[in-house]
Amino acid sequence: MTDETYYYTAARRMWQQLEAAHALVYYAPEVAEEFAALGYDVATRWPSYFPLRAAPLGAAGPAQVGAAFYSFSPRMVTEHIAKAWDTASPREVLAARTRGVDRAYRSLMGELTGTPDFAEAAELVRRVAEALPTEGRPMAAALADLPWPDEPHLVFWHAVTLIREHRGDGHVAALLTAGLDPCEALVSFAAVGAAPAETFDSRRWSREEWAGAAERLRSRGWIDADGKALAAGVDGRDQVERLTDRLAAEPWKAIGPDGMDRLTALNGPILTALLLSGLLPGTNTLGIATVRPPQW
Repeated sequence: MTDETYYYTAARRMWQQLEAAHALVYYAPEVAEEFAALGYDVATRWPSYFPLRAAPLGAAGPAQVGAAFYSFSPRMVTEHIAKAWDTASPREVLAARTRGVDRAYRSLMGELTGTPDFAEAAELVRRVAEALPTEGRPMAAALADLPWPDEPHLVFWHAVTLIREHRGDGHVAALLTAGLDPCEALVSFAAVGAAPAETFDSRRWSREEWAGAAERLRSRGWIDADGKALAAGVDGRDQVERLTDRLAAEPWKAIGPDGMDRLTALNGPILTALLLSGLLPGTNTLGIATVRPPQW
């Protein structure tokens, strides 16, 4: 029998494999065109990001979206969500999102989207997505209520997005367990080198709020005067990542080690096309390539 810790490590490895397949939606010009047609400002990323990601929740307000997304400044959430549904309904946003993803995948991957290998990858990742527990996971539950698309490349994207948001819901639970409020979550993540602190400016916390969060973490012995993680901070963030992986692990048992190895192989050309597109940023707030995986 496979050791439980295998699945903890595998959950992180597969997230690293599949995150780009989800994240394309935020950067693809085809998606931006669809949202511009609805009337959203697409000159910068954020006016469309919030309704795009939040639409599965329905016409959610700033408090609900802020709670689900967690690490954004409440002012930023309010700025982009308070009137978002006056521009287009959640149903219209979801339809535009699907059209944009469809166009983007076809543009980047061409004939690959219609191959048996892509269909097999979609089937594998769908099996994982359908095994996700959604209790206490608002983003994953909202996505699980949406109908499945028909085309394999859209099934693939929807499944990857479900898995991604399920992991994100678990990550919020891990942050709460560690006693980290939204701003402290970012300060502590920057402190362990996940990304430069400036990268987190996009979440729009004020300098005073960032400094206040840093002071609270210093009082806990997590960071030093320069904002660098001390041993307690490194261990604290490690515990957050370990719990995140544990909470994300169970669904991967639906395909097991052989299925994950096969999915990784099938995802290779997809991931390559996404990375070579030049659309995805080299530095982001996720810390995929910079945060060391927990040692189980």
